Amino acid sequence: MRTPLRPLTRRGLLTGTLGSAAMLATAGALAGCGTKGAQQTEAGCVSEDLSGTEKKLAFSNWPQYMDVDDKDESKRPSLDAFVASSGVQVTYTEDINDNNEFFGKVQNQLAACQGTDRDLIVLTDWMAARMIRLGWIQKLDPAKIPNVAANLLPSLLNRPLDPENRISIPWQSGLAGLAYNGGVTKEIRTVDELLTRPDLKGKVTALSEMRDTMGLLLQSNGHDPANFTTAQFDDALNTLKKAVASGQIRKFTGNDYAPDLAKGDIAACVGWSGDIIQLSAENKKIKFVAPDSGVMLFSDNMMVPNKATHKANAEALINHYYQPAIAAKLAAYVNYICPVKGAQAEMEKIDPELAANPLIFPDETLLSRSKVFMVLDEKQEKEYEGKYQQVIGA
Repeated sequence: MRTPLRPLTRRGLLTGTLGSAAMLATAGALAGCGTKGAQQTEAGCVSEDLSGTEKKLAFSNWPQYMDVDDKDESKRPSLDAFVASSGVQVTYTEDINDNNEFFGKVQNQLAACQGTDRDLIVLTDWMAARMIRLGWIQKLDPAKIPNVAANLLPSLLNRPLDPENRISIPWQSGLAGLAYNGGVTKEIRTVDELLTRPDLKGKVTALSEMRDTMGLLLQSNGHDPANFTTAQFDDALNTLKKAVASGQIRKFTGNDYAPDLAKGDIAACVGWSGDIIQLSAENKKIKFVAPDSGVMLFSDNMMVPNKATHKANAEALINHYYQPAIAAKLAAYVNYICPVKGAQAEMEKIDPELAANPLIFPDETLLSRSKVFMVLDEKQEKEYEGKYQQVIGA
């Protein structure tokens, strides 16, 4: 059954709690991330796994990122199936509302090689890369997650943050691209149209998430967002500056663009695929556009933090969700890109319309035009985020 539009989506929550200005402030406050004492090594911070004697697991995730039963919201069918099949009791907590906010919750413990009372966490690519860089994440045992090796989408293999899929496993993925409301404007096809077309002036929003907006601009300007120079970043940023100065862009947003787009208060935007699927379920005139220049692909990743004491139980849960039938059940609810091969055929049995949706099951043509934003080191992260925040007025 198709899920009704939910007012707050997972990807939108990325910037919804702290906002852009707070994100920059938090980034500044984390200047010591790479200093002595924060960095950990596998040998220097050893974790004990008690899974053999303790059949339990503490799983932290984002709100509305797990399927629930339409008739009884206390039931989570795919998670309940894991509990029933494994005997592992899962404490499931929706306590990740923002990547930086969550980092702030756990950084003192992880920097000191202390437990966080969490065995499995889900974080977006760039934050996952930061925590991996700091040595705060345990390596997974490939022998305990065979379904990942068998069923992970080829487009998600060899990612720069974890080329061997030993540390972070995609929970769900999504696309950042363009969207428009056909009830108030004609079709839009390119980033250049969004930023310059006269009839859209003052009716456009872009995302406050730097990697998504700048990734699209880099592609539009002929640069590779997976491998770019400072000069290329500045070139794309200048394009954005002009759009801001001209009044083309009304504002930069988290997912609060969604209701404005639905009402026609804005005509077009940079937006996330999962949001647009949900909006278009209510209004077919709302369309997601993958520009010919390319789209941005992101993932939210399952990881086991240092000192988590139930790694094998976490690996069993990861393996469970890489079964195509289970992955399809989850994707039918959350409406983001399913990272599991074979899930599309299973989705046919649940909802044929969703199974045919290229924003949940992208074809090779779309995936070939998708890019993952370059992994940044600490210095680059501060530099690029700082420049971006200045332009968007955060």
